[in-house]
Amino acid sequence: MPPPTKPFIGIDLGGTNMQIGVVVPAGDKDGYKVAGQSKRKTKAEDGADAVIDRICEGVNEACVAAGVAPAAIGGIGIGAPGVIEPTKGVVVEAVNLRWNDVPLAELLSKKMRTRVVVDNDVNVAVWGEYRLGSGKGSANMMGVWIGTGIGGGLILAGKLHYGHFLSAGEVGHSILFPGHPLGSRTLENNASRTNVSNRIIKLINSNYKSKLTSELGDDPDKWSKEVKSKLIAQHYRGGEREDNLVVRVVDDAAEMVGVAVANCVTILSLERVVLGGGLTEACGKAFVERVAKAARELIFPKAAAQGVDICASRLEDQAGILGAAMLAAERK
Repeated sequence: MPPPTKPFIGIDLGGTNMQIGVVVPAGDKDGYKVAGQSKRKTKAEDGADAVIDRICEGVNEACVAAGVAPAAIGGIGIGAPGVIEPTKGVVVEAVNLRWNDVPLAELLSKKMRTRVVVDNDVNVAVWGEYRLGSGKGSANMMGVWIGTGIGGGLILAGKLHYGHFLSAGEVGHSILFPGHPLGSRTLENNASRTNVSNRIIKLINSNYKSKLTSELGDDPDKWSKEVKSKLIAQHYRGGEREDNLVVRVVDDAAEMVGVAVANCVTILSLERVVLGGGLTEACGKAFVERVAKAARELIFPKAAAQGVDICASRLEDQAGILGAAMLAAERK
């Protein structure tokens, strides 16, 4: 792939916030950097047209921050949540945006007068890691992003792999516990940051001892807004207020992620798995090592268990911006 020489826009579009960056050649070993950024509320409840208008405003703001004229931009890449038809740039279904069959690439291209590429948000972040981060040098890899939910992306033979239904890599929806009640069967149901938070709160309410009890205030209805990745990490292994209950719950989640990773590595014979997302970034090395240990006990064959590289995202919260910009630069 020839290196891009123009600035490109990368956009990480979420249900709550959007992050927009101008990506330019950096001249160092990594090759690219985010020269200017903007962040805005998505406000999906206002409808797709209003969201696209805010994207345009954010692009112009990022260009000002980077000292780049919008007319000099070579293209725009967007990572959007949900099911995406990447060849046409259509958001087929995005629950947290309340969008169905929105031709995002076409609509934004008309407003910004440049080519627009759209892909799934985790696919875009995984592509960023593959091109510029922890995935460099691999040909067959998977990314697993653990945050509010759990998403995944696959790269096989150096290309993003979508599958027949455009949903390849959606490891969060894999079934771990088929006998459990609905809503508690999948990896995401059990190991996302949302579930980790809910489980910690439920156990505290069931009289399990935790240092969090004295920190959460008197209104249990507000606890779910407080038990986020940062607070969990402060009480996890090596955290400033390490807490046995938090360690047990987070380690349980890590081991479940490890089971899912082991299944994917065994089925697809992957050489690398990159872990990202808010919970992974907050909890850090101890969490990644717990996932890797659980996975290596289950991967077949044993030679693969020792040979597969299971590592943390290096680009972290800029993976989506950089990956989207790379896709815009490279996809024809």
